[in-house]
Amino acid sequence: MASRPYVLNELTWKTVRDTRYDVAVLPWGATEAHNFHLPYSTDNIETERIAALAAGHAWERGARVVVLPIVPFGVNTGQLDIPLCLNLNPSTQALLLRDVATALAGQGIAKLVILNGHGGNDFRQMIRELQPAVSLFLCCVNWYQVVDAKSFFSDLGDHAGELETSVMLHVAPELVRPLSEAGPGRARRFKVGGLRDGWAWAPRQWRQVTDDTGVGNPAAATAEKGRKYVEAVSEKIAAFLVELARADPAKLYE
Repeated sequence: MASRPYVLNELTWKTVRDTRYDVAVLPWGATEAHNFHLPYSTDNIETERIAALAAGHAWERGARVVVLPIVPFGVNTGQLDIPLCLNLNPSTQALLLRDVATALAGQGIAKLVILNGHGGNDFRQMIRELQPAVSLFLCCVNWYQVVDAKSFFSDLGDHAGELETSVMLHVAPELVRPLSEAGPGRARRFKVGGLRDGWAWAPRQWRQVTDDTGVGNPAAATAEKGRKYVEAVSEKIAAFLVELARADPAKLYE
């Protein structure tokens, strides 16, 4: 059997044929600029690593979880003017999700978890529409919201700031440029009060918001902060996967 029998990218047909999987995890990221010090693939690298860590912990506790290949493109309509920020419209995501979920349902997979690593992705309405049409249980997890970031980081900027930079320093330090090269991640706020205060919403236009594509100062990021945070996140997701694997989708309410 493969050393990581829960990562589909590393499995052969023999292993898959002989294993019954309770839960499939679909990592979903994005391809976009992350300040001057992090790669365009940041969301994908982080989400894949956290998916594998969580699935590994769940597997050790008896949950038969399989991590699917990542979808590397997300909703980036506010970054279309930034070269090589690649956009996948929500309607396209919904079609892709429908195809994957339909295939899995036909193969006997009972539950699908979308593990989301990009703030521009929002799968809730897609799941509301798709759930009545497929037999498998659907849910989504935004890994960056699983634990309270305030317990780990001083700057709570949401893009290429202290959190994401610390995670990358832990999981892929070879891809992180020196922090001395990073921009300050200073973000402009909406002038309109309701949008600024958060009770009204509109998508951010990235070039108007930030000069370096970052939102949040990465200066205080460290690999050790990233390690502690990733461990906490992956452990909590693992516990969720174990509980979900054991649950009867027809009896989810007390």
